[in-house]
Amino acid sequence: MMRKTLNILASSLRLTLQELKNNKLRTSLSLTGIAFGIFCIIGVLAFVTSLERNIQNEIASLGTNTIYVDKWSWNGGGDIPFWKIRSRPLMKFEEAQMIKDRSDLTESVAYFMSTSGSISYKNDELTGVNIYGINPAQIDIQPMEFLEGRYFSAADFNNATSVAIIGYNNAEKLYGSAERALGKMVEIKGRMVNIVGVIAKAGKGGAFEFDECLMLPYKFCKQLYEEKNTNPLIIVKGKKDIPTEALSDELRGIMRQIRRLSPMQEDNFALNSVEAISKAVSGFFVILNIVGSIIGGISLVVGMFGIANIMFVTVKERTPVIGLKKAIGAKSSTVLFEFLAEAALLCLMGGAVGIFFVWILTMILSGPLEFPVYISLPLLGMTVVICLVVGILAGIIPARRAAKMDPVVAIRS
Repeated sequence: MMRKTLNILASSLRLTLQELKNNKLRTSLSLTGIAFGIFCIIGVLAFVTSLERNIQNEIASLGTNTIYVDKWSWNGGGDIPFWKIRSRPLMKFEEAQMIKDRSDLTESVAYFMSTSGSISYKNDELTGVNIYGINPAQIDIQPMEFLEGRYFSAADFNNATSVAIIGYNNAEKLYGSAERALGKMVEIKGRMVNIVGVIAKAGKGGAFEFDECLMLPYKFCKQLYEEKNTNPLIIVKGKKDIPTEALSDELRGIMRQIRRLSPMQEDNFALNSVEAISKAVSGFFVILNIVGSIIGGISLVVGMFGIANIMFVTVKERTPVIGLKKAIGAKSSTVLFEFLAEAALLCLMGGAVGIFFVWILTMILSGPLEFPVYISLPLLGMTVVICLVVGILAGIIPARRAAKMDPVVAIRS
């Protein structure tokens, strides 16, 4: 049985290639329809999946089981008027300390300042550098690998020592190579700062852009920049196996106590959960995938009609051959399977062309545009399944017509 099936498939492939050779224009147009449909549906799904993966990677870089206590809400604040959000007080370093002392569910609490500025070394200057003021817990929440040097010591934090940790790209631009930055001085706001650590190259993506940053101990950073101009926030990481909802509820109670809000007063802070943002992004991309599939599916239906058309013409042209085959003993099921296999093979060939163009698109986006696009194995498997289903649907009516032919009538035609 298996050998017979393989023989039919081999025969179908041979006839398909012969059809392509004898009717280049007609077959090419039909294959173009399928190729375009596959390009649309797989291209859209690959792009959307890759976009989601890149965004989720950036969200994951914010930390796991982590909540950002901020003046601003990441979801826009909902129904809260903008002027109310803007009038909220900024986060304070003392509040981070109080959260750490009062919370039972937190593992680490970090106070984070961020701004941008210029740094220079001799005659070289970099502008728009991400300047971060951090406290000791930052490395627990946002782990970082060092190419050279170390993290800040307890003395650096407590004594406001003029030291810095520099990102890979900034080190390379200022000193020629990142390795040479360790121990060098960098000027920032008129102060000479010693570089004690160089962060290993992190690459594109990540919410904190470590490659482009310069980190300073919080107390020293406060000497250079006014705290109100650095959008300070508090980053809280929950203990292992603590649900984000429980951590959020506890933080809300603690922050309301710290700011002495009465039961009737609304929160004057925002709790931004990384997990909640991740779930919201996933939900959005589910909808986007459905919309993309519908758009690609419409293109695929157009291609399916093209394949059906070519199969009707093929059946008509081979009517005498079909009659001869049935006259010498070929079963109707064999004829049916042969034409279905031919239609499926045509669709697979069109699908291969479509995947090739999707691959070219991924090279363009991942190369010059620096946007990583992935064609996953599930997507390739989906392509094969789609092509087989479309081929069967497109070929079923012509194949049944061929299978039901009377051999005598077919031979005479």
